[in-house]
Amino acid sequence: MNLWIYGVNPVHEALRSARYQIKEVWVAGGRSPRGLERIIRAAESRGVPVRKVGRSRLDSLTKNAPHQGVVGLVDRFNYTDLDEVLQGGEGEPLLLVLDGIEDPRNLGALIRTADACGAWGVIIPKDRAAAITPVVAKSSAGAVFHIPVVRIANIPTALRKIKDRGIWVVGATAEAETEIYGQDLKIPLAVVIGGEGKGLRPLVKRECDLLVSIPMKGKVNSLNASVAGAVILYEVLRQRGKPPYLRKP
Repeated sequence: MNLWIYGVNPVHEALRSARYQIKEVWVAGGRSPRGLERIIRAAESRGVPVRKVGRSRLDSLTKNAPHQGVVGLVDRFNYTDLDEVLQGGEGEPLLLVLDGIEDPRNLGALIRTADACGAWGVIIPKDRAAAITPVVAKSSAGAVFHIPVVRIANIPTALRKIKDRGIWVVGATAEAETEIYGQDLKIPLAVVIGGEGKGLRPLVKRECDLLVSIPMKGKVNSLNASVAGAVILYEVLRQRGKPPYLRKP
């Protein structure tokens, strides 16, 4: 199924990605928004057709989404197989597992953070959860075109497979007595974040090697799912330190 993505960052990142091929790019005629010139140059250098259309055409195509004057056509989103992700990436294993994130903007933000923190991949369920859509691509600032995303039928089964590879599974829940800052996160790790308002399902909790919480000082007892995921992933990054390939000589 064709996927029309929109926004300067998503279209530019899709053009940069080695995993995707944009079929064509449409840009709004008239004055070019900032950043659009680099997209046109990138498209032309890759032999991708660039078509100028009226802004109203883009408004109609994206249902008045904030397209910033550019859309790109991708054949489909390429989900990755879990076995392929488990074959390895840069540094110590780090996976992000999402147990029922329904808000596409939360999903996009989490994928963006996972990419920024060097995660090997993001795992999402097929049912009762957001899939990869143009909204997710926009919210991820195009990170969906760089980090592998696995879509599976059963999260507990996937967690068992992950543990069989020697990767520890840490679930985030407000009720956990162990705070994230008191846990060693330098080990091979899969971080599990629950859905908005529901948290981790009982079957998923059962598969976790450890449950951790984020300390809260205020009246509200939980964080937004994408914020909680960012806090934990960046604590993993802090504990592990900068990998050698990011250090200055």
